[in-house]
Amino acid sequence: MNVTLIDYGAGNVTSVERALERLGAASQRSTSPACLAKAEALLLPGVGHYGALIRALDERALRAPLLAAIQRGVPFLGVCLGLQALYETSEEAPELRGLKLFSGSVRSLPATVKLPHMGWNRLKLARPSRLLMGISADAYFYFAHSFAATTMNGEAVALCRHGAEFAAVVEEKNIYGVQFHPEKSGGPGAQLLGNFLRLAA
Repeated sequence: MNVTLIDYGAGNVTSVERALERLGAASQRSTSPACLAKAEALLLPGVGHYGALIRALDERALRAPLLAAIQRGVPFLGVCLGLQALYETSEEAPELRGLKLFSGSVRSLPATVKLPHMGWNRLKLARPSRLLMGISADAYFYFAHSFAATTMNGEAVALCRHGAEFAAVVEEKNIYGVQFHPEKSGGPGAQLLGNFLRLAA
């Protein structure tokens, strides 16, 4: 299985590459529409600002081939901002439009708690999850974000709370997303990435 990493200039592509390599998976970076058109599995890592990600996808003409690949059944995993991009809009850049694969908007976590939400947290399973198969309910994952999908319509399989409840893991058909960073989450993160590889095989 060769995983295509959508490289829009985010700083965590290298750490994701290394995490996949430790699992024995080959990966390649893509900055071109042609590469997305041939992808067997897609992973969109994300750090930084929502607006920078969406603008980079559009400036590099990656939106249409990415959506076409997902629509034809190519397995997709969005990490952190990569999950947020699946929604229609985000308060972080309200003038831009996301991939609109899920309805609703990404919103800021409440100012009543320390932001960004940075560090280790556990998940609350909302329904059976393919990505979380075999992972203990007591497992901790590493988060680093101030915005999250707080309005959900059935796509969230696991939730987390930091001031408000938000989608920590989403799954629908071949579309998967995690708000945390599996590449920085030790054994549970590695197992989740391994589950994605098996689902994509």
